[in-house]
Amino acid sequence: MGRASPLLLILAALASFLLTYNLVILVIQNRFKVERVSSRLTDPVIQMPTDLKRSEQSRRPFHVAVTATDAPYSKWQCRIMYYWYKNMRDKDSSEMGGFTRILHSGRPDNLMDEIPTFVVDPLPAGMDQGYIVLNRPWAFVQWLEKATIEEDYILMAEPDHIFVKPLPNLARESYPTGFPFFYIKPSEHEKLLRRFFPEEKGPVTNIDPIGNSPVIIQKSQLEKIAPTWMNVSLRMKDDKETDKAFGWVLEMYGYAVASALHGVQHILRKDFMIQPPWDLKLGNTYIIHYTYGCDYSLKGELTYGQIGEWRFDKRSYLRGPPPKNLSLPPPGVPESVVTLVKMVNQATANIPGWDDGR
Repeated sequence: MGRASPLLLILAALASFLLTYNLVILVIQNRFKVERVSSRLTDPVIQMPTDLKRSEQSRRPFHVAVTATDAPYSKWQCRIMYYWYKNMRDKDSSEMGGFTRILHSGRPDNLMDEIPTFVVDPLPAGMDQGYIVLNRPWAFVQWLEKATIEEDYILMAEPDHIFVKPLPNLARESYPTGFPFFYIKPSEHEKLLRRFFPEEKGPVTNIDPIGNSPVIIQKSQLEKIAPTWMNVSLRMKDDKETDKAFGWVLEMYGYAVASALHGVQHILRKDFMIQPPWDLKLGNTYIIHYTYGCDYSLKGELTYGQIGEWRFDKRSYLRGPPPKNLSLPPPGVPESVVTLVKMVNQATANIPGWDDGR
């Protein structure tokens, strides 16, 4: 009875080993499972709330607003612009929202049923001193105060803008986006600008080289800037030296100064638009601005300042719309001009009642 046999001892030791081994394996497996679960719980991508994921990809629509008169010259441009807005609005990557033509003639016209329009008053007689563009900031002040605008952002545009492709919201929250104009040079006019932008507001380089259009901006920012823009522009017009120096771009300086006075600086996007005939290629642009005349010889040579053998100039149609099917430019004319004429022709061919002359 005294001692266990060697065989029993071996069997007992083997059983103990197997029990310990299984216990260790079980712990390791469970620990691995815990680590895997823990890693899933702390993964910042997996754990990102689904509503946050959606917000990063959600659309930020902007309202397209264009100021206009009831003159035939303004009407036909607005019709072409609105045609291309509708053409691009619902395409992929577009964040275009609603559209308003802010008509500052003070009375409805015959495009009310064709283009969404909000009628506002012009400046009191004589206040614009023959510079009709001064009505633009006053028109925005009235529209922002009286209209119901669902979007949080606004694109300020002009009748002679054509949307080349769908336009996303280029603004970044409190940073609006504008187009840098080569002829808006605050640093070269510091003496004059100090009359409207005092030194305590900072260097004149805080004034962006932009106008009000094209600009995509938060509605809340524009509501603050617009009255200042109007008042600064009127003061500039009353200042004979400033009026002479700035000329037809005075109101553009007015917006740039007003924005800086409110501490608003813009993201500058050269790809926002092109201006034929100086910009030759479309590139990645979103808008064609046809403010300049395009004059060429039949050899495709630019003859700017001299009426060309072939030409497209919006000022040729002050009293009525251009005809359908304008002749295309001769060979050698840049892509930007060819595209412009083709887009004008497509619009006039498809806008109902174009030949009515309204």
